[in-house]
Amino acid sequence: MQIGLIGLGKMGGNMAERLRLGGHKVVGFDFNKETTAKLTAAGSVGVDSLEDLVKNLEAPRAIWIMVPEGKPVDDTIAKLKPLMQKGDIFIDGGNSNYKDSIKRHDALKAEGFEFVDVGTSGGVWGLKEGYSMMIGGDEDVVSKLTPIFETLAPSATTGWGRTGPSGAGHFVKMVHNGIEYGMMQAFAEGFAIMDAKKELNLDNAHIAKIWQVGSVVRSWLLDLTAEALAHNPELTGIAPFVPDSGEGRWTVFEAIDLNVSAPVITESLIRRLRSREENNMTDRMLSVMRNAFGGHAIKKD
Repeated sequence: MQIGLIGLGKMGGNMAERLRLGGHKVVGFDFNKETTAKLTAAGSVGVDSLEDLVKNLEAPRAIWIMVPEGKPVDDTIAKLKPLMQKGDIFIDGGNSNYKDSIKRHDALKAEGFEFVDVGTSGGVWGLKEGYSMMIGGDEDVVSKLTPIFETLAPSATTGWGRTGPSGAGHFVKMVHNGIEYGMMQAFAEGFAIMDAKKELNLDNAHIAKIWQVGSVVRSWLLDLTAEALAHNPELTGIAPFVPDSGEGRWTVFEAIDLNVSAPVITESLIRRLRSREENNMTDRMLSVMRNAFGGHAIKKD
């Protein structure tokens, strides 16, 4: 099957290679010409414009978009529409807000196009391990793309599936990332507690290896943690600064809207925000108030 791919960063490039190895014709575009040249050298077709991307695909076309959420997705679709034909399929495989995906589906459907949202997990390991894909869209359209999903997934029958109508794929991926926040926070806190117990001389890297087999907390996330600790047990050179992609906070907003209690995911998001605060105003205010009512000493910078 043929597929157009826009956005050839680490994840997009690995997806292109996995599809090529699976026997699909891949036509890829990226603003970085070196990246498109590498795609061609690897055996696929790298192009320098959206016009050439569309020309190299036979109708009905399927074009997978891997660009940042929001305006970049809308701009890409807007540029592609005049070049494409009715019945062509837009696939958004990035981390878009599910509400935007529903709007895009409805707008494109009214114009004769198809739209599928694919929440994609696997990161830089997807080329080797395969990608987990949570798919939202019309059943008949998703069915047409089955060969693509079977190739990208860990196997033809595992790691992927249609989760519901348009928006469902990105909604499930949003919750998936919220859960991921909580799991990461729990591991980080646990290892921090063990690191603080200096009198027991605990070896976090060794403990992580023990937990990898037979433990109830064993997981791919633990495997990655164990590998990281083995290479850098003291986390030397790593700043306590943790970004968030946006999906964790969307999960928290959704929980509030649905009146669902989600304290672990919420607190894990707050901790990420806290990690990015320099000269934290909250803590300085607490110190001032404690001094005001109790005369407790204030630690100076």
